[in-house]
Amino acid sequence: MKVKLCGCLLALGFGLGLLQCQTHSKRQILQSSSTIVHLFEWRWNDIAEECGRYLAPNGFGAVQISPPSENVIVTQPWRPWWERYQPVSYNLCSRSGTEQELRDMICKCNAVGVKIYADVVINHMCAPDMGEGRRRSTCGSFFNASKREFPSVPYTASHFNDDKCPTLSGNIETYQDIYQVRNCRLVGLLDLAQDQEHVRGRIVDYMNRLVDMGVAGFRVDACKHMWPEDLKNIYSKLHDLNATWFPHGSRPLIYQEVIDLGDEPVKAIEYSGLGLVTEFKYGAMLGSVIRKWNQGKLADLKTWGEHWGLLPSDEALVFLDNHDNQRGHGAGGASVVTFREPRIYKMAVAFMLAHPYGVPRLMSSYRWDQRVVGGKDQNDWMGPPSYPDGSTKPVPIQPDGSCGEGWVCEHRWPSIRNMVMFHNVVDGEPLANWWDNGENQIAFGRGNQGFIVINNDDCPLDVTLYTGLAEGTYCDVISGQMSGGCCSGKQLTVRKDGRAHFTISHSDPDPVIAIHTHSKL
Repeated sequence: MKVKLCGCLLALGFGLGLLQCQTHSKRQILQSSSTIVHLFEWRWNDIAEECGRYLAPNGFGAVQISPPSENVIVTQPWRPWWERYQPVSYNLCSRSGTEQELRDMICKCNAVGVKIYADVVINHMCAPDMGEGRRRSTCGSFFNASKREFPSVPYTASHFNDDKCPTLSGNIETYQDIYQVRNCRLVGLLDLAQDQEHVRGRIVDYMNRLVDMGVAGFRVDACKHMWPEDLKNIYSKLHDLNATWFPHGSRPLIYQEVIDLGDEPVKAIEYSGLGLVTEFKYGAMLGSVIRKWNQGKLADLKTWGEHWGLLPSDEALVFLDNHDNQRGHGAGGASVVTFREPRIYKMAVAFMLAHPYGVPRLMSSYRWDQRVVGGKDQNDWMGPPSYPDGSTKPVPIQPDGSCGEGWVCEHRWPSIRNMVMFHNVVDGEPLANWWDNGENQIAFGRGNQGFIVINNDDCPLDVTLYTGLAEGTYCDVISGQMSGGCCSGKQLTVRKDGRAHFTISHSDPDPVIAIHTHSKL
């Protein structure tokens, strides 16, 4: 049985327990999740498929999509990833797909309870050296970057901050001057004047168009380079979320990119009253601990969170890596852990999804061939897997559930997928029953709903611990999967006193054990 819902087909009976259809225009999510996955550079059609076949059944809460606005087409180097961050208009066509494909994707994902958060670039337009014409833009809109003319918006030279920038170059020359950071060009990109009503109006129209289509919120790019009061004005004019999928009066979720490692005058806390803020120190610090740098050890994570100088938990969007710093850009440096080191990456993700601090976002990447010269990756520009004409390849799913054609799909790694469900089960429960050996073996629970043990030492872990869980046999969701009342991995027995015996080899490719109330056999 199928029902037409806002232009997309919803198969009733798919993902039972996740969705209850009440009418054609109203629905109720029965299971919620705060975990976001960034499907970086995915096509809209592939995201639509992934929401129904994988994300919803496995408890993912939302997808962050790449910027949907029209951007320059860069052919030197060939179609780099960063062209998506050089807009020429707010028309909705990109190499991820057409406006209609975007609409269909939003509808299909909402229909199965997976929210869409759009990455929006509103700090700037493209760089002046990006030329002019129609062939150089993804929708075919005319622009002349050197003259600062973007008629499809429209913006003219008067709508940029050049007259406010105190540097001769027009670019940011020092990050110790807040006026340069917020009024000058970021790496040469034409800096918009968000204090002008015309500019605010065009940005608001763009974001509201997406809200009305059904997006649930936004990742706002380069917020550090915009004045907080201007952003507050823009956010205040956003529409309520589309009542087709969300309760009346629901507001868009905003999370803002603010790189603050503590050594610059622009602070993340300046933006926290406006929405969530990306906590870049999270991945940098946790990566350093996982790597055991500077005498760091897992036992130190007992006080993880605000005590480490991080933002308050309810204000932080947390992540290990993002599309910038996994390439050496942005922030975090060499401590950032990525898919290229799967053992410690999975360990760090397990900790992030088990710990109560912040709203977690997972990265789903594509692979590129690194060519490091002088400590810099010369291929860090490489765009997504593409055909010779520059169009993005689909994401093929292999028989084992992994992705092909160069798509990494970390969110489909079994232990990461199962930790998303762990995160859902323990949501709202406090940190409990912490244990550590003083070095790199730790364990902790979340109330009486879940318990995790991690061994990052160079010796085996062999210990009996109080879990807080009810008596019974549990399936370890790291090493196996529950199916038909059976477990394909390790099984743990919790005794009447709530204690269980754990062993983890120091050479285990996944040196983690995680159990929760829904993994009880």
